This record gives sequence, structure tokens and C-alpha cells, in this order.
Amino acid sequence: MKRFAQVGLLVLGGLGLLHTSLFTDEYLRFVKEGMRPLLIVSGVLLIGLGVAEAWASPPKEAYADGTEAEHDAHGPDQGDSHSNGPDRGHGHSHGPDQGHGHGHDHSRVPRVAWLLFLPVLSLLFYAPPALGSYTASREPAKVVAVQEDDFDPLPATSPLPITLTEFTQRVQQDRSRAVKGRTVRMTGFVTPADGDSWYLTRIIISCCAADSTTLKVRVYGAPAPKVDTWVTVDGVWHAGGTLGTSSAAVAVDARTVAKVRKPTNSYMDALPLD
Repeated sequence: MKRFAQVGLLVLGGLGLLHTSLFTDEYLRFVKEGMRPLLIVSGVLLIGLGVAEAWASPPKEAYADGTEAEHDAHGPDQGDSHSNGPDRGHGHSHGPDQGHGHGHDHSRVPRVAWLLFLPVLSLLFYAPPALGSYTASREPAKVVAVQEDDFDPLPATSPLPITLTEFTQRVQQDRSRAVKGRTVRMTGFVTPADGDSWYLTRIIISCCAADSTTLKVRVYGAPAPKVDTWVTVDGVWHAGGTLGTSSAAVAVDARTVAKVRKPTNSYMDALPLD
């Protein structure tokens, strides 16, 4: 790969990071919001390295076997001191294939390295979509943390805005069975399920999209909207198992299902917007 291409990769990579982290919210498809300053610093550093490389002195010319041109400074008669006769100075000649290269230029990078430009350019012109139903349908639901203390009383609001995490905890851990008969409201995207139901889903990340986990609440009693559609569901707990124990079904009987706009930061289990 030519030197200008190496400089181009560094500069375009830096510009891509700055573009996605400073002027758009697309970086939230890959990392948490708190990682934004690190992306900005990384972009500045990449551009700085590219500029430094562009202004640096060009590398010394090299032969195909990797030896530098300055090695010829010893002159044609400098050779093996133990060599005699007319071949003095060429006592270690091994023919046209001498040296380590055997006629091959190891300084070149394979052509496949040009493919590195594709992910770099994607940061500038096309960002892959956030994780959705394809990922969620292939992962088991996340096991929520055990609530060590007693649960606080639920507010009298109806429908009750609640996250998928808290709903799961209330259904399977709250011995007071506070959610029984209560209409709850949750927001997530649609993931297909077997039978006459579907999943209301959230994908949560700890650091970046690579460590994502999935939260799911099964929805009964309403036709499934289009896959990956973001919806708000009002419903009551779908009886199954013993409420307040791990056998309880994490599911609702839907009363209403309304389409909503996808949140800017979709990798968090937030309360539904009114």
C-alpha cells in the first residue's frame, strides 16, 4: 500500500470518528453515551498521526531483499577479506537469488488491505443500523438482578409506566404481588415469537454493542406489529406460574398497542415517554 493511502486511512478514520461523534447521534449505535469524549480524542489523534506521516521524510529506498541502498557505500572492491583472485569482493555471491527476499518484494502490502477503506468510509457516509430483532431473536432473555431489599410501593398512576427490568423483577420477585391486576405501560421494539404472541424487547449494552444483552416481555392478545417497530404496550400481567416467584410468566395481556418513534438512545431500558 502506497504511503499516501496510509495517510488517507488515518485522516479519513479520524474524520469519520469526529463526524459520527460530534455532528450525529450515530455513535450511540455502537457505544454508550459516556464514550463520546474518547471517540472525539481518538479522532483528533488519528488526524494528527496522518498529518505527521504526511510531513515526515520519505523512507529510504530499499532493494527487493530489504537491504538499504546506502550499503553500496563500501565500493565495488569491498568484499570478503579472505577472498583471493579476480573474484575478490564477491566471495559471498549467491547468484541472482541472493539475500532474504529471493526476488520478492516484502515491503508491499497485499491488495486486500485496500478493503480497510470500506469501514472507514462507512463512518462518513453510511452507519450500520442499531441492533434489533435479528439479534434479540437469537439470544435468551437477560436474567435480571435479584432485588435484595423490599420493593417500594407502586404509585397509583394508571397505566403505570415501568421498565422491562422492573416489570420482570416485580413479576418474579415481589412477594407482595403489587402488579397483580395493575395496568402497566412499557416501550420497546417488536421481536417475533412462536404461537399467537410476540415479544416487546429492549437491547441493553454495558460498554458497546459487542456486549449487548436482551430483555423480553411476551405480549398476548394483540396482533404483532411489523418486526423492529417501536411500540408502547398497555396491559396487565398474563397469568402463568406463581406471581412473585421465578415461575411467573414475564408476559402481559395487551389492552392497547401504539406505535412510537424510536428513541435516540435505544440501548437502554428507559421508561416510556408520555
